[in-house]
Amino acid sequence: MVKICGIGAGYVGGPTMAVIALKCPSIEVAVVDISHSRISAWNSNKLPIYEPGLEEVVNQCRGKNLLFSTDVEKHVHEADIIFVSVNTPTKIRGLGAGKAADLTYWESAARMIADVSKSNKIVVEKSTVPVRTAEAIEKILTHNSKGIKYQILSNPEFLSEGTAIRDLLNPDRVLIGGDQGPEGLEAIQKLKAIYAHWVPEDRIITTNLWSAELSKLADNAFLAQRISSINAMSAICEATGAEVSQVSRALSKNSKIGPKYLSASVGFGGSCFQKDILNLVYICESNGLTEVANYWREVIKVNDYQKSRFVNRVVTSMFNTISGKKIAILGFAFKKDTSDTRKTPAVDVCKGLLGDNACLSIYDPRVTEEQIQKDLSMDGVEWDHPIHLQPMSSTVVKQVSVVGDAYEATKDAHGICVLTEWDEFKTIDYQRVYDNMQKPAFVFDGRNILNVDKLREIGFIVYSIGRPLDQWLKNMPQKA
Repeated sequence: MVKICGIGAGYVGGPTMAVIALKCPSIEVAVVDISHSRISAWNSNKLPIYEPGLEEVVNQCRGKNLLFSTDVEKHVHEADIIFVSVNTPTKIRGLGAGKAADLTYWESAARMIADVSKSNKIVVEKSTVPVRTAEAIEKILTHNSKGIKYQILSNPEFLSEGTAIRDLLNPDRVLIGGDQGPEGLEAIQKLKAIYAHWVPEDRIITTNLWSAELSKLADNAFLAQRISSINAMSAICEATGAEVSQVSRALSKNSKIGPKYLSASVGFGGSCFQKDILNLVYICESNGLTEVANYWREVIKVNDYQKSRFVNRVVTSMFNTISGKKIAILGFAFKKDTSDTRKTPAVDVCKGLLGDNACLSIYDPRVTEEQIQKDLSMDGVEWDHPIHLQPMSSTVVKQVSVVGDAYEATKDAHGICVLTEWDEFKTIDYQRVYDNMQKPAFVFDGRNILNVDKLREIGFIVYSIGRPLDQWLKNMPQKA
């Protein structure tokens, strides 16, 4: 029986290994992590992450050919193929700080693999890594090989949180990069054969190592660029009276552009987009490509601008002060159908409002109070590191309360900020909400999911990104 070991039981490692176990019942899959609490959660009825369909897949395979363990060395020693899905956070200090990827955890994993291995292994990069990381990992393994042969493959993930299981079960492509020599090509074929259990062969793309590594960075950079482009258009729409959703629809009908990632919002979030663009910027700068680095840096600048623009709009609309005012925050996850809050725009928006001394009442159907308080009290880079290296207990932000439903969050509030596009926010009884708010009552729709006309009929003053401004807002300055 082929044995696979997945190092790292997070958002990538857990779902990926679970689906491989589901689709390859003849393969034994072990998911390992040094975090005891995380592994305990994977072995419980309450998984450590929320992802539609994940629980069903895990329940179907766990105890059969899928197991979760903290005995990392044992399962690495026994494995034929090792998938490495460890954190590759942005460096906090030293050379490349703030841009370059920190490969400390990857290097540690490689050294551990070399220490415990007694047979030939295929080591698969699943984490998003800088170009030529495989070369560095190969050097660590070969210089500590004790006669054992290793083949390094790059198999980047292209998952979207909220649809990760669907993406794994029916991927639009699987990318496998490896050395182009005979042994490397043989390793590529072995990994390809695993995916071929359920992925059509024409969707499995094989390349050299460097192309696979760069393709992942390029993929996220292009998607983030697209979001920043439509968000830049949203600012122009507000200034001119155009409607961003109509502009998006017109663009989407162009077959060269297509409809995806054309929804204007308060900004993009998630663990990958900003981190990978900064990594790309660092690679460009390291290779003397200053103009290219500046081009990609602007994508992040527009994203930051969109968040600060939203905060300014809230403050200026409410008589240029929100000090002591209750603001309801609906949604904290970076997108719907996930509990992930990494780099969520909600953090920057909330911190901006708190900076003006607002009192926030936050409701998200999937994010815990502990996570929200932790996110609002952490530095901008701490989120990127493994859970066991993050602060053990969060500092409670005094002006923040986390509540159990939208009606409690909005009671006696002066304004509402919709920061995640959860479907339930579309079906709230906004007449009831309005009746229990301070007047004038404001709604700031950061996801463009609400019926603006209906809200205005009820009596709300509404700001929706990229849509023609409420008459009230036209008379207000754009900057505080």
